[in-house]
This record gives sequence, structure tokens and C-alpha cells, in this order.
Amino acid sequence: MESVRRGHGEDSIYFDAANSCWVGSVSLGCSPDGKRRRRTVRGRTKTEVRDKLRDLREDIASNVRSPAGYTVRQAIDDWLASGLDGRSESTVAKYRYVLKPVTQQIGRAILRDLTAHDVRRALTVLAREQSSATVAIAHNALTRAIRHAESRDLVRRNVAELIDTPDGQAGRPSKALTVAQARKLIAVASDVSKHRLGAYVVLCLQTGIRTEEARALTWNHVDLSGKPDDDPLLPPSIAVWRSVREHGDTKTRTSRRTLGLPEHAVDVLRNHRERQRAECEYAKDAWQDNDLVFCTGLGTKLDAGNVRRQFKVVTEAAGLGRDWTPQELRHTFVSVLSAAGTPVEEIARLAGHSSTRTTEVIYRRELRPVLTRGAEAMDSILNESIHS
Repeated sequence: MESVRRGHGEDSIYFDAANSCWVGSVSLGCSPDGKRRRRTVRGRTKTEVRDKLRDLREDIASNVRSPAGYTVRQAIDDWLASGLDGRSESTVAKYRYVLKPVTQQIGRAILRDLTAHDVRRALTVLAREQSSATVAIAHNALTRAIRHAESRDLVRRNVAELIDTPDGQAGRPSKALTVAQARKLIAVASDVSKHRLGAYVVLCLQTGIRTEEARALTWNHVDLSGKPDDDPLLPPSIAVWRSVREHGDTKTRTSRRTLGLPEHAVDVLRNHRERQRAECEYAKDAWQDNDLVFCTGLGTKLDAGNVRRQFKVVTEAAGLGRDWTPQELRHTFVSVLSAAGTPVEEIARLAGHSSTRTTEVIYRRELRPVLTRGAEAMDSILNESIHS
């Protein structure tokens, strides 16, 4: 039987005896220097190579130029290096950390050969040890990394978008202090001579500001006197206009707000300022004046680790143990106001949420179906035992 000669431009398939595999080749014409350009695929069977050649043809038609050795790990590294413009180093580090177990599973896979099954398998392995929230962050990050490669014509489709996020382990649920616990904590934290983070605890608990907002708060945005002679009078307040996020912006536009201060918080902040002045005099030339309300003993900014460690010291001194996080001061603020009858609309404004839905979804365990305010309510609820 006469063999049929392969036509010009057609794919070639042959067996590579040296490597014991089938090889498929697609001709891409000649380069400007006259050399023949080809792209090849390999497989264990001839049928597998035919399927890969078909996919390769589709990639070429879609103008996808994924190198044969471009791996998932490289796609992730490229995204972390150039796909997160404007994000802080801590954010990039968080994504790198959460994606590490994923790259251990599928990092060496060729990106253009990656399947939805591969992604699901890697996330399922992650879900056996990590919380559902961590798995969701990893899935989202991987999807964005592949989308970044897709935008650069390095892959034809984003297979990570084709699957649902598997459920992980039950994480530690956020909780709120009871009124009795909150009173204990305030009583201990109010002694700023013993706890340099005490005023931080009191302010976050009695105003509901985010810990990232408290860490960026400056004395220029704190008014401990108010304008009692004005009509209407202006109470002592803090202007929550900054955070420790990249560029100093608050989380949302509605997070920029000015909050009245409970009387007890004013007293504690005054004592805190006196302590800070004494620290400044003691540090002398080593003091760095950043005008921060809450800072280290040298005036430099606190990081999240500083706050967590010192916060656990305060909760332990109050007899509440160490199983609490600073964020739960905000949960307590919402819980206490809700129990006192403050409407969800008012709580949302005080908390700086963009809508009441955010308040209801995130703090649904703390909210109750109630029907009336921030500083006044906190004074009457939490401080009655302090002044007695």
C-alpha cells in the first residue's frame, strides 16, 4: 500500500524510542532568520498526543504563547511579583504563605496542561488541615494568579474558575465579651500605669473602631475637650480618617467617620497621654515623634503582633484567659449596643460599615432584633461599676 505523504503545514506524530514516548509537532513557519519554528507535545500514547496537538492548535488560534516549561509555580510567582500593584508587603506575604501548600501539590505542573481536577485535588488536600476561610483565600489567590497569566496570553482558560471551593475544617468562631466580662476588662485596662495598651483596649471596646484604625490614630485627630459652649455643643471625639492599610486609607469610604467619646474613654486617654509624655522624656533623643496615640516605648508604630501579645496580657489580668483577639473588641461593641436597644442602622454608622447588610452578615451572632447611641450607651452600660 502506498504511503500518504504528510501535507505542508500538517502536524507530525512519531515515536521517540530514546525516551519511550510519542511526540507531536506543529509547524509555525519560519522565523525572520529563516529557521523553522515548531512546538511539540509529548505523551504516553498516540491518542494522548493527538489530543494535546488539538489543544495546542486551539492555543495557537487564540494567540496563547505558553512556554512548554511554564509551570503553575512560575505563574504564582509572576502574579506575586507583578500582579499585586499597590498591595502592601504583608498582603503579598499572606498570599505567598497561603499558596505554599498548593504549590507543593501542583506547583510543578505545566500551566497549560493543568486541569480542574488537579486544582480540586490540591484544594481538597489543603482542606483536610486548614479552615474553610483559608481554603477560600487559597482558591481565590490561585484563580487570580492564573487569570494574571491568562491576561498575558500564557494560558487559554482559567481552570481554577471551574470548581467550587471545598469545605475546610471549622475555624475558630469570633466571639464577643458579655457585659460582665467587658466591665472586668475595662476596669483592668483603665490602669494605664500597668498596661501600656490599656487605653487602646478601652477605646476599641467603647467606640468599635477597627484595630487597624486605632494603630494609625494620631493625637491630631483626637479632641479630648470638645466645644461645650457651642450650640449645639460638640463632645470630645476622634476623627477616624486613617488606617495602617497601604496608602493609609480606611477600609471603605464610609469608614471615614468622627465618633463621640464616652466620658470614661476621655479620662483614660488623658492618663495615657501623660504616660506617653513621660516615656518621651525618658527616651530623649531616641524618641521618634510620629504623633501616634498608640506606639512603642520609642514612639514607633505598633505592628499587629505587638497588639496581639499585649492584648492577651490585659485579658489574662482581667481573669478572662488568653483566648481572645483584639478584633473581638469590635464584636463586643456591636453586641453590647445591640443588647441595649441600639438599632442596626446606628450600629452600622458607628462601626463604619457601608451598609447594614455588612453589619448583619458579619456580626449576626451579636445582633438582636431591637429598636435607640454610641458614646452615651457605652457610658451607661459599661462604666456604672467603674465610677461606683
